[in-house]
Amino acid sequence: MPHVEPGRPRAGGPLYAALDLGTNNCRLLVAEPWRQGFRVVDAFSRIVRLGEGLSRTGRLSEAAQDRAIDALRVCRAKLDARGIVRTRLVATEACRAAENGVEFLERVRREAGLTLEILTRETEARLAVTGCASLVDWASDGVLLFDIGGGSSELVWMEFGEGRRTGGDPTRHIRAWTSLPVGVVTLSERHGGVAVGRETFEDMVADVDGLLAALAEWSPLAERLVSGSYHMLGTSGTVTTLAGVHLGLKRYDRRRVDGTWLSDEEVGNMIERVLAMEFEDRVANPCIGGDRADLVLAGCAILEAIRRRWRCERLRVADRGLREGMLTELMIGDGVWRRPQRWPRRPMDEGHER
Repeated sequence: MPHVEPGRPRAGGPLYAALDLGTNNCRLLVAEPWRQGFRVVDAFSRIVRLGEGLSRTGRLSEAAQDRAIDALRVCRAKLDARGIVRTRLVATEACRAAENGVEFLERVRREAGLTLEILTRETEARLAVTGCASLVDWASDGVLLFDIGGGSSELVWMEFGEGRRTGGDPTRHIRAWTSLPVGVVTLSERHGGVAVGRETFEDMVADVDGLLAALAEWSPLAERLVSGSYHMLGTSGTVTTLAGVHLGLKRYDRRRVDGTWLSDEEVGNMIERVLAMEFEDRVANPCIGGDRADLVLAGCAILEAIRRRWRCERLRVADRGLREGMLTELMIGDGVWRRPQRWPRRPMDEGHER
């Protein structure tokens, strides 16, 4: 499903909202149906590090809860300012894993006025496929989609067969999916994220590879990659950051990053480039910055473990995923694209925040 960015007058369609409270970020999209997709009319993103310390204590800290609730109050104000038709508000791995996750969401309801559902890992993986479907090369034999999160990482193996895509639900092509209990926050807390040398990086890669090696259902994939034409599709801050650095952007630009193709060699070179940076250099890079400087190498290690086990010649970068998947399903559920066209065609505009 294509979507267009904010920046121009509204087309007048009904408004939908999707909120994703993750282990690292709190993100909101508000959109209206447009052609056979949607147009984003408002967006919000803030790094809250809700899962900070969770891997050590098993609980969400008071400071992390406070940061998340402050961000959610901003989201509530945005929702109140618009006539939203339908919303889906979800929390992911941090609230799934924390002993006090349900207790925290009750606090969110009281203090921010929002009721969030805890998304299952399977639903999170399915929505990522729905949100990224328009970036799949349907002429290929299959896709390995990954979403490297703060506390978990979802992997989806899709195969298309001779019939390829004939429309309809893209999730019917899923052959296998998994959710790894590791993300950029948990991995960096375990190994460190500031001073990361080669040895530490390889330790992180080995940690992730141990999880991948246990996926018996995925063992046929390596052989399929040898004989078929597959590509990777990455939706996460890790791959969008790498793409931004690769493109040499002076500031992050979603329009240039979303949909970018990188060769396997380019991905490997970018990981090596980021690994060679000092922490201060990562902070100074406009596509990494202070918010991601201590997390980006953990994300690179997760990506490197995936690359080493399942080598694909091409990787497509997606600055879209869970929230876009939620919006798409809400609009499909309401049948908005089966109605007569009322929303005019518009060009791509400015990108929203990561």
